Amino acid sequence: MQPMPHQLMGYDRAITMFSPDGRLLQVEYAKKTVRQGSTAIGVVCSDGVLLVADKRIVDKLVIPESVEKIFKIDDHIGASASGILSDARVLIEKAQLKAQQHSVTYDSPVDVISIVKDVCTLKQICTQSGGLRPFGVSLIFAGVDEEGPKLFETDPTGIFFQFKATVIGEGEVEIDEILEKEYYDKITIEDGLKLCIKALKSFLGKNFNINRIDAAFISKKDKKFTKIENGRLDKIAKKK
Repeated sequence: MQPMPHQLMGYDRAITMFSPDGRLLQVEYAKKTVRQGSTAIGVVCSDGVLLVADKRIVDKLVIPESVEKIFKIDDHIGASASGILSDARVLIEKAQLKAQQHSVTYDSPVDVISIVKDVCTLKQICTQSGGLRPFGVSLIFAGVDEEGPKLFETDPTGIFFQFKATVIGEGEVEIDEILEKEYYDKITIEDGLKLCIKALKSFLGKNFNINRIDAAFISKKDKKFTKIENGRLDKIAKKK
């Protein structure tokens, strides 16, 4: 007798139900949602940390500046997301609140790992509570704290890892190969930006448009979140 797919047996109907081989199917579906989301890249540089993201604007009537893909968490921390961006907004606002509360309570900037753990705790709760669904979004947190530039990736399960460079979203496999080949430890923010744009151009091909790109960095020198203007991005994109 042919074994029935897990979906037909109902193991994906509740977040709290394990399949016989130990899988939470709703969580796996959430991870698939992330892989269909628009691309976001994070890179640790010698002089700071960098975030570059594809806003995936396909409607010519949309005002590009109105679409935000990289978010300021605090002066020294930024984040980008891939997946369901409405889910991301809730988690971003939670992270912003955590940063503000820490600043008011302790009169010092929050470290990056505290923000990451706080967001991941909420993500994990949503994988074990009936009546909820997992957050269908992965987040990249980038920041500069007392220990230097930091880059973390979180996924819908609530797990997180620290990276030198990482990518989430639809171009993950192709862009990750480029990062593995061309990333080096002493890369500067300027060269990291060139690498990210090159990777996005390679993946998007004829669909690449500078208006689709959102980019920001936090420098190690002043620890300030800074958005990168389209003019600077355009100059880099036009260089061969």
